[in-house]
Amino acid sequence: MAFKQPYPSYFLHILLLLPCSIFAQTHISLGSSLTALNDNSSWPSPSGDFAFGFRKIGEDGFLLAIWFNKVKERTIAWSANGNNLVPEGSKVEFTSDGKFILNDVTGKLIWMPESSATGVAFAAMLDTGNFVLVDLNSINLWESFDVPTDTILPTQTLNSTLHARLSVANYSRGRFLFKLGYDGNLLLSTTYFPLDSENFAYWSTPTELNSGFLAIFNQSGSLYLISKNGSILNIVFPNTVSVQDFYHRATLEYDGVLRHYVYPKSTSSSLSWPMAWSTLSFIPSNICLSIRGYTGFGACGFNSICRHDQGPICECPHGYTFIDSNDMLKGCKQNFVPQHCDEASLDMNLFDFQEMQSTNWPNSVYQKFTPRIPLLNGRMDPSVGGKALIKIRKNNSTSIPGGTNTKRKHKYSTLILIGTILLCSLVFLSFLIPFITYMVVSCIYSRKGKEATNGFKEEIRRGASATVFKGLLAFDDAKCIAVKRLSTMVGENELEFKAEVCAIARTNHRNLVKLIGFCNEGQHRLLAYEFMSNGSLATFLFGESGPNWKSRNQIALGVSQGLL
Repeated sequence: MAFKQPYPSYFLHILLLLPCSIFAQTHISLGSSLTALNDNSSWPSPSGDFAFGFRKIGEDGFLLAIWFNKVKERTIAWSANGNNLVPEGSKVEFTSDGKFILNDVTGKLIWMPESSATGVAFAAMLDTGNFVLVDLNSINLWESFDVPTDTILPTQTLNSTLHARLSVANYSRGRFLFKLGYDGNLLLSTTYFPLDSENFAYWSTPTELNSGFLAIFNQSGSLYLISKNGSILNIVFPNTVSVQDFYHRATLEYDGVLRHYVYPKSTSSSLSWPMAWSTLSFIPSNICLSIRGYTGFGACGFNSICRHDQGPICECPHGYTFIDSNDMLKGCKQNFVPQHCDEASLDMNLFDFQEMQSTNWPNSVYQKFTPRIPLLNGRMDPSVGGKALIKIRKNNSTSIPGGTNTKRKHKYSTLILIGTILLCSLVFLSFLIPFITYMVVSCIYSRKGKEATNGFKEEIRRGASATVFKGLLAFDDAKCIAVKRLSTMVGENELEFKAEVCAIARTNHRNLVKLIGFCNEGQHRLLAYEFMSNGSLATFLFGESGPNWKSRNQIALGVSQGLL
């Protein structure tokens, strides 16, 4: 493995642990290719312990991956296209000019290594589980060990980030990550899913500030953090099982738990061990109690309860059901009509409180008689103590009792309420909208350092005076937004900018894109709009397949209505 800077202690530490057998290679020559079919064709390592090729994932498509080839389950250790499975007939090719590319059946490029290196002479699947692209001097120009997905293997160093997959059978990026933080500590963190940016760290190594340098999963099967001089600072996973007799892997599972697994290489070496993956150790010790963030999905999603048994067991409170039974980490939803404060006198007898022992939602308390919704980070554990009371409807009732007079009174009261709100809105709208929108977007920019746009990472389009990025309001039900970053203008009139924002904020029509908020901090000028997934009107009008004249007339009419 090549490094830009020499670290003698580190190199000596690694080389002493590497047996000569791992340097054995079976060259994959230029012009070689594999096709995604059901015949499980692959490029195996010299010993056959690992293989590189296509794996079919249910009925969804094929995954280009590396897997344990002698394990019954063919457990996947690395993948290239987890976010974009390819159909049958797709091909990965090692071209004659040294490019390594994955194309679908139409020839569209799906994946290629993020490396600008030239002079690739051959590829190899190593017995360590590392797939490498090598030049004529036997120097690795690219290797899968440098870009792990959710798993690290013995002899691998962690100089990137592990991302948990979304679910057991979904290899797209999920809700948790494992990385070496800026402060030199290894940490496990939730993300602002579906963005990859870090949210709440629920586990970390207790090392001194900025002392950690690299995480190593060594040939002996131990995972630890070292400093720049090579000294061991913290042992994450000690090992008590032979690497010669067992396969090892450390995987950040979809449930947010980092587990060290072992698997007997043969029945003779298994002794009392089953011929299956066994958990040797895991962190954190109790993820249900570890996640305490005030934002994000937590361990089991919104409105859920987390019970611990070597990992989270997700459940829903009485009266709630899973949003998606195939992905329980999405959380729960009410299966009854909730009570409204203005209807309390009418339907109060239809509700009751359900007692739940040793359960709480620490971040979802009533404040001044206003409940915090949704319920966050629910946990059920003997250490919690006490009990929680959750309000539900009796007998799954969904209607409000009462005859015609009751309904008429309710209708009149609703009309009066609406009229009052409209009158108040005429007075306060010009003040409230700019103030509220400023607070929302400014808060995102100031506190989280561009996290709404994942560091202004996903650019949608660019103009002469502004650039538009896709973002996410993680605290607003994961709402997608389009953030326009205006170019810095020296001497720009701040009052003029605010007046323009206020004018846009007062505009509200279904044919106009809604302004959600703005930021005006120093030289920073941001406008946040609702995200239109179908693109801009210009793209639709002037694209390759433009609308017919009837549709153009309807568009012109809609634009006119918006302007009026």
